[in-house]
Amino acid sequence: MTKVFLVRNRRKRLEQGHPWIFRSEVERIEGEFTPGDIVEVVNHQGHFLGRGYINPESQMIVRLLTTKQEEEINQELFISRIRQAWSFRRRFLPDIRSCRVLYGEADFMPGLVVDKFEDVLVVQILSLGMEVRKEWILHALLEVFSPKAIYLRNDVYVRELEGLEQEKGFWYGESETEIQIEENGLKLIVDIEHGQKTGYFFDQRENRASIAPLMTGWGEAHGIRMQEVEIDGKKEMWPVDRRGKIVKNPFWDGAEVLDCFTHTGSFTLNACKYGAKKVTTLDISDHAIETAKRNVQLNGFLHRVEFVVANAFDYLREAAREGRQWDVVILDPPAFAKSRSAVKGALRGYKDINLNGLKLVRDGGYLVTASCSYHMSLELFEETIQEAAMDAKKILRLLRWSGAGVDHPKLTGADEGDYLKFAIYEVRSRV
Repeated sequence: MTKVFLVRNRRKRLEQGHPWIFRSEVERIEGEFTPGDIVEVVNHQGHFLGRGYINPESQMIVRLLTTKQEEEINQELFISRIRQAWSFRRRFLPDIRSCRVLYGEADFMPGLVVDKFEDVLVVQILSLGMEVRKEWILHALLEVFSPKAIYLRNDVYVRELEGLEQEKGFWYGESETEIQIEENGLKLIVDIEHGQKTGYFFDQRENRASIAPLMTGWGEAHGIRMQEVEIDGKKEMWPVDRRGKIVKNPFWDGAEVLDCFTHTGSFTLNACKYGAKKVTTLDISDHAIETAKRNVQLNGFLHRVEFVVANAFDYLREAAREGRQWDVVILDPPAFAKSRSAVKGALRGYKDINLNGLKLVRDGGYLVTASCSYHMSLELFEETIQEAAMDAKKILRLLRWSGAGVDHPKLTGADEGDYLKFAIYEVRSRV
């Protein structure tokens, strides 16, 4: 087997569990190979480190599939890895029907992502080594899941970096491309053909549910209190506003929420489920807002949601100038920094939305904020929020800090898994 020798003075990333070998780490290659072939990776002394597939066109010249010398890379290994990945999800998400079932490197299948939407699988093949083993992947997915259909979403630029063409369409079987799923007890319509990435972002499942405690307990702040009222000669306790008028809205104690970058409306749905009185749901995309509206209607929340098509940056600034306020402001933007060189611009973007978002939170309210940019480090994101708070004259109390959900596990030796940062802050005025 072709051997890839690594340089002597390198970071011991492989030994820490990282599955990638970069071109700069390779001293020499002994033997002939075709791109996509399985090769053996050894240290500068020739000691075995692992086996994986090679692609000299990629910066990640080798991606490891095994570190065990006796383990063969074949069809059976692919079936075993995918079965293990599915078993892992069902252990932590019992009775789950829709989730990320295979997460590339974190499930020891580098370059392969599989999301399950009920009985339809959506697959992204992101590397040459996986592309040349498509038949193994297909056979393994059919063996483990017996799906109704499998849809390829290989319409991503990263494939071009591997020398592959972009493509999308049904790989196996047929189904509707709009699929209704359930998450956190809520119904959602997912568009696997036109939606972002594979159609839906499962990584925020637990974070969406975590906003539940923020959604009630606001009646007094809104000037409503429980009071004894006489109705038809009988005294009863009713919510009453400042004018002494009975409030018949069953969500009188709920939060007023601003949900920016809503995409499919998933945070809005959770806000309504947990008791929000009114949610302003915003996205720049007409298609996103239409999808969000359908999802809100599907769950019976339409009367509590206001939909806005607008640029979030402009909307937040204008709302801050007008002095508008909400009890909870949610900021879940797309990745602002898709490369290291984009970090400087991304910092300005994150500072801008969090600064104006903080200005819109009522005293004692909450900011829910996130970043899915890997190049925006945890420390840098936290620092940016703190700078925004200082400029907005706010004091923050951190209540929750987390990352991606359990169906997006992270290899401890691979920092690239730290892409999602999610935080909930209580917001208090400094002046």
